[in-house]
Amino acid sequence: MLHPDTFPFLRELRQNNTREWFQTHRPAYDIVKSGMDDLIGALIQKIGQFENLAGLGVKNCNYRLARDVRFTHDKTPYKTWLSASFAEGGRKANRMDYYLHIRPDGESFLGGGMYAPTAEQLARYRQEVDYNAAELRAIIEAPDFVANFGQAEGTQLKTTPKGYPKDHPELDLLRRTQLFYMHRFPDKQVMTTDFADRVTDRGRALKPFLDFMNGVLYEESQLKRN
Repeated sequence: MLHPDTFPFLRELRQNNTREWFQTHRPAYDIVKSGMDDLIGALIQKIGQFENLAGLGVKNCNYRLARDVRFTHDKTPYKTWLSASFAEGGRKANRMDYYLHIRPDGESFLGGGMYAPTAEQLARYRQEVDYNAAELRAIIEAPDFVANFGQAEGTQLKTTPKGYPKDHPELDLLRRTQLFYMHRFPDKQVMTTDFADRVTDRGRALKPFLDFMNGVLYEESQLKRN
């Protein structure tokens, strides 16, 4: 379970995002981080019941609070959220994962999908949609999936992708340059003792979509899927 001070700390950090403030409040962060580590450890065990997370520890799944400010105009030094991802091989593995985002004011979510595909991956995705959209639609339009994740998030083209007819029956999917889904959690749910179970349940619901997309975008997964 997350520590009760998790959201208050993140709100304060949002208002005081400086290294000086953080160092003064480092003991408070250490307490919050310990709770997040406990949650990650529990999720490794629970998600590991239906995904291969063998050998993973907390450090393989959690993300640093410090931001990389080298290539951005926003020079605030810290993220104002906690996050972790769960996948075979850990967060640095080259595959889609279950991404958990902990942020106050109703902005916590579990999500996953195609976020920043390479040109080759996007071409693979469109080819799969062209030939086999029925399998993808069966997943993302299933009543249970829609109840948990709603409609797709992410960017899409305003025009028809090059090489495809303007009257293609799957044009809505072909236009996608991002395709990911999120389930948001109210703050009260995030702080309950059964939050790890709630995340795990949504992870099970997300699994068919991630399996499909991993099979399309990554050659290793495609071999396993076939």
